[in-house]
Amino acid sequence: MTTETLLMELETLCEKGGYTIRKERGSFRGDQCIIEGDKLIVINKNKPPESQAAILAKVLKSMSPDDTYIKPAVRKELEKIWARLDRFNDDDITEEIQKS
Repeated sequence: MTTETLLMELETLCEKGGYTIRKERGSFRGDQCIIEGDKLIVINKNKPPESQAAILAKVLKSMSPDDTYIKPAVRKELEKIWARLDRFNDDDITEEIQKS
């Protein structure tokens, strides 16, 4: 599965979960938030598709993905991304930065 196809599938899943996706330019990584009761995912369009997919995968993991039908090929890719995200928790990264 190409990264672009995976990205489209993940966007569709997030939208089915009630999120609005905005792709913007800037000096930010991207994440989810709630603004005035609306669930929003902001993605930096300057980042490579792999990074954008990782943001969406992180959001999907927090949405109880077991309750949602996900195509087997997409789920396989998601599990790979989740495994990588679990290895690099934000807390671990912050601790490494503080040590240096």
